[in-house]
Amino acid sequence: MSIQEKVEVNVGLLIVLTLVVVIWGGLAQIVPLFFQKSTTEPIEGLKPYSALQLAGRDLYIREGCVGCHSQMVRPFRAETERYGHYSVAGEFIYDRPFLWGSKRTGPDLHRVGGRYSDDWHRVHLINPRDVVPESIMPGYPWLQDNALDNSMIQDKMQALNVVSRTPYSEEQIAAAPAELEGKNEMDAMIAYLQSLGTNLKIRR
Repeated sequence: MSIQEKVEVNVGLLIVLTLVVVIWGGLAQIVPLFFQKSTTEPIEGLKPYSALQLAGRDLYIREGCVGCHSQMVRPFRAETERYGHYSVAGEFIYDRPFLWGSKRTGPDLHRVGGRYSDDWHRVHLINPRDVVPESIMPGYPWLQDNALDNSMIQDKMQALNVVSRTPYSEEQIAAAPAELEGKNEMDAMIAYLQSLGTNLKIRR
């Protein structure tokens, strides 16, 4: 009986060897990434989200936007011609959680920052068909009516300092509630959308 046949008929041995191969292959792919600066260090000019942008990001998650929009431009010609420069790992160093996504019912949004005016985004979020007649995106008019909650923004920024080493200073954290004062959820969502993908442009 050959070695292969012995492994195939011995279920326990087959499971053990399969696990060894999977673990070794995983380590060989993952471990080197921890030593590549392009995946572990922020790109030049990367700035963490402001308090208003951070609040908008939470709203983006709350409203389920990531279910239809990815934030990851792949390095393929068809993608870069439509969306712009492909995404690089150093742009996401401070993001928790990551919102790369894979579902594109709507377009990728990673390079949407600065492409449209604040007014365009406001109209689009209230009723998308007013600016894109063929859109199937639902409207989010309540964002305009809901005041922005600033009660937890300092805790969020302090937590990000720990989990992703986001360089928020004590002064930025102290000033965060005032930055959100008098703002509504629409203001925060637009601020977040306008920030997307703009850091790489600083470097270029």
